[in-house]
Amino acid sequence: GIVGECATSQKIVNVTDCYADERFNQEVDKATGYISRCLIAIPLIGVNGELVGVLQVLNKNDGVFNFGDSAVASVLASQCAVALQRTRWLEDYLTQQKRDHDLAVAREIQQDVFPKEMPQIDGYDIAAWNRPADETGGDVYDAVALNESRSLLLLGDATGHGIGPALSVTQMRSMIRMALRFDASLDDIVTHLNNQLAADLSTSRFITAIVGILDGVAHKFEYHAPGQGPLLFFKHKDQSHESLSASTVPLGILANAPLSTPESFQFDTGDFLAVMSDGFFEYSNASGELYGEDRVMGYLKENQDKPAEAMIAGLVESIQEFAGDGVQDDDMTIFILKRNS
Repeated sequence: GIVGECATSQKIVNVTDCYADERFNQEVDKATGYISRCLIAIPLIGVNGELVGVLQVLNKNDGVFNFGDSAVASVLASQCAVALQRTRWLEDYLTQQKRDHDLAVAREIQQDVFPKEMPQIDGYDIAAWNRPADETGGDVYDAVALNESRSLLLLGDATGHGIGPALSVTQMRSMIRMALRFDASLDDIVTHLNNQLAADLSTSRFITAIVGILDGVAHKFEYHAPGQGPLLFFKHKDQSHESLSASTVPLGILANAPLSTPESFQFDTGDFLAVMSDGFFEYSNASGELYGEDRVMGYLKENQDKPAEAMIAGLVESIQEFAGDGVQDDDMTIFILKRNS
């Protein structure tokens, strides 16, 4: 066999006697009954030097292949390489188009589960907002009016972001909605929710969440926060604030996890509770510096007299200004519950 180069600088293998060359695999001939006498093999080099295949030409009618034959085959190989590459690109493009369409449908379905409007409870201002890092996200929020003065609020954050976590938090939201139809208590909702997710989710997946019920008459918010923190509570009267951690382990990690009821939030006029997913605290600028909890609390305290929706919009704008060219790496979800009177 001979290895040579043609005018296009492609490496060409010219085998004058196939059965005398140890590199030749005789299995195809044995299986088909074909007899390979001689061959030339030319790499198919596409755009940007990408190897897309190999062209083989077998059994010249008269003698063995020479340099002129290699040159002609090389020209054909170049054309074949570009044609194959274009075909693959087209297939990849069509596959990507289908994937994008499926993701767009998934995003539309997920966005449809968010409440169209927040519950109206006398004396309270409730606002929420979400922006996923990908087409679909692993965060969810929900608000369900139980009667004129009571409402359930939910914020959930599944590990990761994308289709898998989106399915997990949508499942969680649906289970809570169904439990409410059966008048389940808050303790029972969280207990059964955790046990079902522990049975359904893989060991590498879990959900952090806060599930609570606002009572606008008693001015209290009873809740469970499995894995979800910090919970930022601001007192208007003495201008103090506190940052509370999760009340128990995240959902889906441990079946029958211990559940102790944390002390409820008691609202006086001007007090507000802000809960948000990690995407707010961990948004970083181009230098890798995180926005962080201190900046979040500083912004909220300085803007506490604004309506809840304006507070959220301003916080998002503040994070964007801080981050500059930094890219959103995680889903962002927030709700603010504020007593106005």
